[in-house]
Amino acid sequence: MLNWNPDKELPDLSGKVIFVTGVHRLAEHHPEKIYFTGRDETRANDLIARINGTVPSANVVFIKVDMASLDSVKTAFEQFDLTRLDILICNAGIMAVPPALTKDGYEMQFGVNYLAHALLVKLFLPLLLETAKLPDADVRVVIMTSLGYRMAPKNGVDFKNIKTTQDTGPGAPWMRYGQSKTADILLAKELAKRYPQITSTSIHPGVVKTGLVSNLTFGAKAVVYVGCFMQGIKMIESDEGCYNMLWAAAGDKTGIVNGELYEPVGILSKTKSKARANPRLPGELWEWTEKALASY
Repeated sequence: MLNWNPDKELPDLSGKVIFVTGVHRLAEHHPEKIYFTGRDETRANDLIARINGTVPSANVVFIKVDMASLDSVKTAFEQFDLTRLDILICNAGIMAVPPALTKDGYEMQFGVNYLAHALLVKLFLPLLLETAKLPDADVRVVIMTSLGYRMAPKNGVDFKNIKTTQDTGPGAPWMRYGQSKTADILLAKELAKRYPQITSTSIHPGVVKTGLVSNLTFGAKAVVYVGCFMQGIKMIESDEGCYNMLWAAAGDKTGIVNGELYEPVGILSKTKSKARANPRLPGELWEWTEKALASY
């Protein structure tokens, strides 16, 4: 049980506009509007009905998107129709999936977990910056990562092979996952460096009992469970899996180090990797990403 309660810790969010890839638990704090994305419209409508049953005044809008298609991501962005954005939460993701390519030809996990969110950051950035100029603004970008980032290749991101399936052997699914999550950490770090008026963090949710783990292959699940056992990590319940994200999105930001990685809940991560320690890599990834997304 995590010693943090969003019902008690989060402030009233009246007037705030939020865009989330994936699910959320912010409606009960009365933001002006929440946009959330996903692929399953039926499940989304069920979720909206449950939210409205608890918070009848909640203004929640679903936007259908395929995160494996940059065109779909841009179309989702174009459905946003307000003139401010206070909180962008890059939450959607996949883990240790079989080798595949996105519709744009990128390694699947890198494309979904990193590049699709990098495009949303790029598209929303002008609006985020304008919102940051408003009185009492508190603009935040929260990027979901994982301590599994340490399984990335030594150079962090294999730029030369990023448009292949990178199917290099038994451990390749986790290497590809680690690569995508390293990229997420680097995105938050460089975003904070270039735009300090926005609070940008990457967050590890903990090892959560959700479909992200239960839907893995037997071998992949074994990696998760054995890894937790060896490191003394206790898996957390699904309803607690969003706590760190909620803290980063709307909790007290006193002491937050802009651009850093946080573990549940609000704990500055002391984990390391060669790629994460490379001071040039965040800028290199940013420049590569700008070129990759130039047509958007």
